[in-house]
Amino acid sequence: MEQNIRFQSKIHVDLRDVDFTKKVKLSTLFSYFQDVASLASVELGYGIEQLESQFGVSWVLIRIRVEITRMPEWDEKITIETWPLEPKRIEFERDYLVRDANGEVIIRAVSVWVLMDIHQRRLKRNDAIGIHYPSVIKERALEKKLGKLNGYGHLEKVYQKVIGYSDVDFNGHLNNSRYVDYAMDCFPIENHRQFEVKAIEVNFINEALPGDTITLFRDVSESRENKIYIEGQKGESGNTVFKATVEISER
Repeated sequence: MEQNIRFQSKIHVDLRDVDFTKKVKLSTLFSYFQDVASLASVELGYGIEQLESQFGVSWVLIRIRVEITRMPEWDEKITIETWPLEPKRIEFERDYLVRDANGEVIIRAVSVWVLMDIHQRRLKRNDAIGIHYPSVIKERALEKKLGKLNGYGHLEKVYQKVIGYSDVDFNGHLNNSRYVDYAMDCFPIENHRQFEVKAIEVNFINEALPGDTITLFRDVSESRENKIYIEGQKGESGNTVFKATVEISER
């Protein structure tokens, strides 16, 4: 039965997927993960449309860590493999492997999702949909427990962004891949020419809606250790929208 729970999707890297280095943009990778997770959920009977029509809930990503050996390049063919772990009371874990055409693993990721009531915007427990998988896979893409991220204590303001039409997904809030774009825009293009991301971990904490203003901060006090902390805060309230740690290396 394992083939019913372990899902694979083949992807061709198009020009729209890459940045100026002709390698996949980090935000595009997150979109790949989101798309493949959606397809895998449909196969298991818990897809977006099923959850909305039958239970009035939707999947929401709250934590993810991605470790990158190398990014896929333009015109490359890759395979993304994903599988869910045994459901918890509120959290649902899903892992990913990205393989190149030779079957070599080039990216690993682990993620945590929750169910959100579409109308009340509140979290729902596992038993709200009675989720049950045909089998359980205990293998992990990464032996890493995802928890709360914290900065190093030296936040500096970088820029502000008003959430617009192009930022919002079908849930009506800021899409998780756009958070990644916002984080990457905290660095000038010269930094992107010199360095590349080897790992990123993100906590998605509060919703951001159209019209909201997000202020981006970064903390580079641990840059000698090749670690950067990034935080997005909402409007005048200062409520944290997301937190991220980025690990980099020279190209």
